Amino acid sequence: MKRLIFTADDLGLAPETNEAIERAHREGVLTAASLMVGEAGFEEGVRVARANPGLAVGLHLTLTDGVPVLPAAQIPGLTQKNGRFRDDMAALGLLLALSPVARAELAAEVAAQVERFMATGLGCDHVNAHKHYHLHPLIAAALMQAAAGAGVRCIRLPWEPQALVRAVDPASPRTAEWALGPWCRTLRRRALNWNLMAPDRVVGLAWSGHFGTARLRGVLPRLPDGVTELYFHPAVAGGFPGSAAGYDYTGELAALCDPAVGEALAGVERGGYAAMLLPKPLPPLS
Repeated sequence: MKRLIFTADDLGLAPETNEAIERAHREGVLTAASLMVGEAGFEEGVRVARANPGLAVGLHLTLTDGVPVLPAAQIPGLTQKNGRFRDDMAALGLLLALSPVARAELAAEVAAQVERFMATGLGCDHVNAHKHYHLHPLIAAALMQAAAGAGVRCIRLPWEPQALVRAVDPASPRTAEWALGPWCRTLRRRALNWNLMAPDRVVGLAWSGHFGTARLRGVLPRLPDGVTELYFHPAVAGGFPGSAAGYDYTGELAALCDPAVGEALAGVERGGYAAMLLPKPLPPLS
């Protein structure tokens, strides 16, 4: 049986992303969003979530290219002089492997972001990380532990079948499936130890920032049974603070609101992570 999760990352990043996510849910097929809790649009993102109870909202853990929740002075190994997170992901990953102090800072910041999300009163549908930084084993471990401790049950593990995306668009950028596949299977086993479930596959990695209407229309009839997450970065305009150069934000919003996509999903089960992944409660006995 085919079950689909349509997720937008970067809720809370900026007014442009918040508006687009609300529109894509109300007027399109979007079923979930991942909230950044340290960015300028956080409060407005929470308002969007509260105003749209059918939108399943989770935590978009941010440890690079963003703003920490803790004061930068408390986590100097993770931050730059300007107070923002470091952007040298490989070097920071190495530091985490070598430094117990940096690992303690990581654990503290992850816990603080989970706590800030929980303080909103929203139910946390899932967790994932900005730029999929939770593929780093130490970040994955910290996130899984904090999420499970807060009662979260679902996580994104970004394994994307290359045959699927290239069947739609042979010119699609290649991702390192040879490494991602085995590593995501390892992370899936580790997640299960924390009672965390993940979709069977993810679509959007190779097309990040360019998951437009033609690609979405092309991939939907090719999706196999099981739970597939399709993730997007919609915004009503580009060029906002924190935006990624070259991303077709409005094209991704148009894909999510495309009437033909809605028609193609008639009869297909879709929702948030928990709704698609977790066993449904039995009805009460009469």
